[in-house]
Amino acid sequence: MKSKYDFLKYDILKHFGSHSSSTKIARIIASDSESVNIDSLRKYIDRLRETDAISDELFPYTIGDKNNILIIGDLHAPFNLKDYLLFCRIQQEKFNCGRVVFIGDLIDNHYSSYHESDPDGLSAGDELDLAIDEIQKYYKVFPEADVIIGNHDRLVYRKVFSGGVSKRWIREYKDVLGTPNWNFVENIELFDININHGEGGTARAKMKKELQSQIQGHLHSDLYVEYIVGKNFRIFGMQVGCGINFKSYAMEYGKNFKKPAIGCGVLLNKGTLPLVIPMLL
Repeated sequence: MKSKYDFLKYDILKHFGSHSSSTKIARIIASDSESVNIDSLRKYIDRLRETDAISDELFPYTIGDKNNILIIGDLHAPFNLKDYLLFCRIQQEKFNCGRVVFIGDLIDNHYSSYHESDPDGLSAGDELDLAIDEIQKYYKVFPEADVIIGNHDRLVYRKVFSGGVSKRWIREYKDVLGTPNWNFVENIELFDININHGEGGTARAKMKKELQSQIQGHLHSDLYVEYIVGKNFRIFGMQVGCGINFKSYAMEYGKNFKKPAIGCGVLLNKGTLPLVIPMLL
């Protein structure tokens, strides 16, 4: 159903990232227009919150600086947080990022885990279908990206290898997920900074070992930037957090761990300014 407030929809969605109340958002937007009725706008915002239309209203940010990079945390689709996509898109525009990197574990593959899987969970086919649906939302908003391959991403490939099947029989990630313009890699170096999933330990430990700046995911509870500064050098380790839905059954294994750090990272000014941004929940 169309509304006279549809032209304000994207401005409203950007405020969703701050988790402000509908009334507060209505007041902020109404302050810029005398013709807007706060009560009717609040009702419109309430209806918008109840729909799954957020991703439908987002569009690619195409004018960002290629020297500024948005780093998106582990998603574990389809067990990702609904609002995380909007949060990442807001940070991309806020920090004028012209390049996007996913830090790994795009999908969870719970059904194919080497650990115990929930017998009452989704079937292999159903989980993959839902994961593809979620990834397509991200692909629409971030049509070009580098994707680090995480340990959960490669679970099915490991199962195939264990079964003695040649990799020549296996489709590529981008073919399965329907993301032809995404570049899937084990790691990537930008501005002499190593960006990897993080299976070898923390970014803090790896930067000390390699004496090179590191950006990593994998550890859901870590969101930080830490520096080592010497007489003639300065390096950092960054953990970018994640975008997982901690209440999903697939995350049951971590219920006794620390609370996940929901957030993302940005790397600005040709790699000289790393920042992490927590998502308000």
